[in-house]
Amino acid sequence: MMISTLPFPFRPRRPFVPVVRLQGVIASSGSRGTLSANGIAPVIERAFRKGKPAAVALVINSPGGSPVQSALIGAHIRRLADETSVPVHAFVEDVAASGGYWLAAAADDIWIDGSSITGSIGVISAGFGFPELLARYGIERRVHTAGEDKSMLDPFRAERPQDIERLKAIQALIHGHFIDHVKSRRGAKLDAARDLFTGEIFVGPEAVAAGLVDGIGHLVPKVQDLYGSKVRFVHLGQRRPFLQRLVPGIAQDSLSAIETRAHWARYGL
Repeated sequence: MMISTLPFPFRPRRPFVPVVRLQGVIASSGSRGTLSANGIAPVIERAFRKGKPAAVALVINSPGGSPVQSALIGAHIRRLADETSVPVHAFVEDVAASGGYWLAAAADDIWIDGSSITGSIGVISAGFGFPELLARYGIERRVHTAGEDKSMLDPFRAERPQDIERLKAIQALIHGHFIDHVKSRRGAKLDAARDLFTGEIFVGPEAVAAGLVDGIGHLVPKVQDLYGSKVRFVHLGQRRPFLQRLVPGIAQDSLSAIETRAHWARYGL
């Protein structure tokens, strides 16, 4: 009997691959243009638990952001991948740097474009100082704290050496967590002769040579190579609450846009 004449329930089903887009600055706010663990969680759940997917594809375009949110999203992906035994493939578009690379490393393999930016495995803190601004305008600022370090890194006073030392210790701790994550996920693929954890960025073939990614490859042809030309792609999107779509918070979105623009600008994007 020809397969095409079989009743519909008995026809072999085409393999399908859910596609999860991880795009934007990683932050806890979940505002427009950002990516948060809470906001993307339902999408990740649907990708792994709806039906029996052949694999899950992550399409990543993120300059990074919050280390905690990055870790939460990455851990969620790994937990479901291990529970369901579903392989995960990451595909980088313009950039997967810093926290964006943390997300990519949660996949079983990472594929990039020849001009994609990856890496930036480090921690950065930036701000402004205005120690003389208030005095210039005759303004007296009054700050009262219980605990001598409560006002650490106050922008309206000169930096204290002990504050800088404490900040560097915090950065080193977070950086260590990042390094451990990359080593645990990439393992022997990494170029052991090279220090990959200085915060340096890598472009296309450089990232392949360093072992940070597995090769040059795009979503559709690579997935078809792995699962056949008949594979079906199911694109899953993040749903914004109805009221947020109807009446967006203009002030919040404006502030978020400035912060988002600053993150992307670091990579010339």
